[in-house]
Amino acid sequence: MYDVTIIGAGVAGIFLAHELMAQGQTVLLIDAGKPLEQRTTQEAYLGFGGLGKSEGKYNYSAGFGGELAEKLGPEKMLQLMQQVDALLCRYGADEVDTYSTSNPELATRARAAGLETIETTVRHLGTGLSERILRRLEAVLQKQITFRFETFVETIEKQHNGFLLTTKHETFSSQRVVFATGRSGTEWMQAQLQTLGLTQNKTRLDLGIRIEMEETAFRTLLQDTFETKLAYASAAGTAVTYCMNPKGRIIRKHQEGLVMPDGQNFREQESGTTNLNFTLFLPRYFATLAEANHYAASVIGRINQGTDRIVVQRLGDLRSARMTSSADLAENKIRPTLEATAGHLMEEVPETDITVLLEFLDRLEHLLETPLSPDTLLYGMDGKFYAPVLSTSPVFETDLPGLYAIGDCSGVTHSLSQAAASGLYLGQHLTQKTAVLRE
Repeated sequence: MYDVTIIGAGVAGIFLAHELMAQGQTVLLIDAGKPLEQRTTQEAYLGFGGLGKSEGKYNYSAGFGGELAEKLGPEKMLQLMQQVDALLCRYGADEVDTYSTSNPELATRARAAGLETIETTVRHLGTGLSERILRRLEAVLQKQITFRFETFVETIEKQHNGFLLTTKHETFSSQRVVFATGRSGTEWMQAQLQTLGLTQNKTRLDLGIRIEMEETAFRTLLQDTFETKLAYASAAGTAVTYCMNPKGRIIRKHQEGLVMPDGQNFREQESGTTNLNFTLFLPRYFATLAEANHYAASVIGRINQGTDRIVVQRLGDLRSARMTSSADLAENKIRPTLEATAGHLMEEVPETDITVLLEFLDRLEHLLETPLSPDTLLYGMDGKFYAPVLSTSPVFETDLPGLYAIGDCSGVTHSLSQAAASGLYLGQHLTQKTAVLRE
């Protein structure tokens, strides 16, 4: 019998496994994907490392990235994030420096413009370094814990002394079971929870327009930092900038059967660009995962038209309520870094998102103290997906004793740093390292 079985080898599961391994626990780690060296670009979410294999952007902040601060308290959460960063550095993350988005002068200017800055300390590893760190972690873990890759857990049964897990070819006994399947394992997790008599709650979905502008427009804001995060409290909810890439490109991302515009850091390219891009996300909440997925498909799927279609429009044309043509794009001063279909966002994006976008850009111009170029490009439509919230205790235990849920599959964390921190925290609890547990 294993002490702990972890289902999911993303960052939450990895950090939990590392903590348990260090304390001599017997651990089984199961993942539906492949070992790191066998993962392909199409397997963006499954396999060792999960989404941590991508940009490797760890934001150490209580201001965004999930509700871990509400669950554990901001002081404990920040302490855990320091431990996450220390562990990453042990495996080579200190090859790149952290940077801070803190700028008191900018914060004051932003408030005067009707915006708020969100402060964070960032260690942005990039894809290459992320993979090297994960490879070192995988090698260490394989020496002391048991892995099962390309394995689906078919059933989980509660027994008097733990759990019995069944896969296609094997059965395992474990005192405790931890779900760490991320957003990609949502449907599997829902089915297992239903069998175990547990239910999930509301689901969040973020939709947004990715904006591509001249990199020089932001230089006054980015003199002392790589990026900034801005929030706009609109009548429809608080919209937040996400994944800002100075000198970066826009690429296609494939998720949930949809195709969306995504940002790529200039470090991942042979050469940088003269553009800057980011997404302005607006959150929505739905009673069920099915409702959230249906809404995303109705918006983004309609834009895709069964292909990889993404629509792009010039800001000047949007403000004039006119369609952007291919000829307009060909003559546009700001060269698009993504091949997209010229069109009219008002015909393809919900009106609420257009309204919030234009209100935000008005305030951004106030902050920048200069008008945005009418050649600024707007791509529709980006999406950020979340797992439904699952009720868990302060130590991530579900209503079924011995069954836990950490990382993004819990609905509590929405980022690499918070997912990793949740894994560390549970590992410390399960090995009795946590000095004080919140009642």
